[in-house]
Amino acid sequence: MKIKTQAIIIRTVKFGESKLIVDAFTDVEGRMSFIIPLPKSAKAKLRRQFFQPLMLLELDCDIRERARLQKITDARICFPFVSLPLQPVKMSLAMFISEFLCYALRGEQANNPLFAYVSDSIKWLDSAVDGYANFHLAFLMRLSRFLGFYPNLEDYCEGCCFDLRAAGFCLVEPSHHDFLSPSEAGKIIVMMRMDFGTMHLYKMSRAERNRMVDIIISYYRIHIPDFPELKSLDVLRELFV
Repeated sequence: MKIKTQAIIIRTVKFGESKLIVDAFTDVEGRMSFIIPLPKSAKAKLRRQFFQPLMLLELDCDIRERARLQKITDARICFPFVSLPLQPVKMSLAMFISEFLCYALRGEQANNPLFAYVSDSIKWLDSAVDGYANFHLAFLMRLSRFLGFYPNLEDYCEGCCFDLRAAGFCLVEPSHHDFLSPSEAGKIIVMMRMDFGTMHLYKMSRAERNRMVDIIISYYRIHIPDFPELKSLDVLRELFV
């Protein structure tokens, strides 16, 4: 079956000497994996530079129902990046986000609102001139809404805990260890209030921002089975001041 779909590239791995395996999140079929021959000509339709982290492409695909790796017959850039592949800080953010999505979207089916959210967020980051130090915090917390475990903020009050398993606030410490104490529970409120338009107003030190990342990753690991250690996290921790 031949289809056209928009796609967000989330991982590329070299396979042998002449092929790439590409994981992408598509608007038509959800998460998909492709096998792509490395081009031997600069004029080839499938250029290696198309398949960089978070590239936004339009693909022509030949889909076989029982095949684990699908084929791409043509690829076109549908949103040319201006700054994302050129600025080291944005490149590091892109590497982290793409690795995070690789596991967060594992097995995800077609989901148009989710696809639109991720693609619009990537476009925002590419166009941002400054004030994006908290981008990954705002992006990941709001991503949870589309994955089904968005925190419930209704029961928040001074001195309460945040139950990471139940995704809500509570007055009494849970019987398990997966919760934030009252001294840290407010961080969830802070992260949920941030969006791309206002996140520059939330000034944080590197240590504070890194603690926020640790909380988010712990939260995702509870709600997504087998969520691994992220290789790009060490680089992310060194960004910004």
